[in-house]
Amino acid sequence: MSSSVLAGLTLLVLGESHMSLQNHLTEPLNAALVAKGAKVHSIGACGASAADWLTTKKVDCGAVQDNTGKLLLKGSGASTTPIKQLIAQSKPDVVVLVIGDTMASYDKPAFPKAWAWQSVTGLTKAISETGTRCVWVGPAWGKVGGMYKKNDARTQLMSKFLAANVAPCSYIDSLNLSKPGQWVTTDGQHFTVAGYKAWGNAIADAMSKLPADKLKGAK
Repeated sequence: MSSSVLAGLTLLVLGESHMSLQNHLTEPLNAALVAKGAKVHSIGACGASAADWLTTKKVDCGAVQDNTGKLLLKGSGASTTPIKQLIAQSKPDVVVLVIGDTMASYDKPAFPKAWAWQSVTGLTKAISETGTRCVWVGPAWGKVGGMYKKNDARTQLMSKFLAANVAPCSYIDSLNLSKPGQWVTTDGQHFTVAGYKAWGNAIADAMSKLPADKLKGAK
């Protein structure tokens, strides 16, 4: 374990609905990161876009977990907290962002590129101004249809968009972590427990393969 590039690092993980409910991504992701020697504080806020972490915004559901402790569900009392405030509080070495599906606007005919660009670059700029490293995890394959109208073409478009625009954050392309349809969903977008466990393990593995200077640096 101690040979892991993540060993001894403090991570602040922020996510959307994938990290806001029981039996979702937060618990398996935290467990996988802690197993690699990291200290982890995770916060989920469902429906929150990147720019929502620059302000305080009420959301319909949320959750918080420290390391492998109890997942605290926030329900309708959940809200985002401005990123610089969160960084000042938890002093992470790395901010990890699991934000993609919310912003992909699967149900809209066109991808809102200008809005997404503003939202993404606003957040990465705020993080880099604090001197903190960051890793952005893109959306994973889902199942076409469902209430969120998830579809492969838009998922790929969102992933490519993030890959091109999240610098200076490192980008983890979740589309490379599984084959389409490999992780079973409950509604097209959210996975079963097994799917979330597989995604959490795959994210932790991908992070542990990043160059050390992308995770540790001048703070």
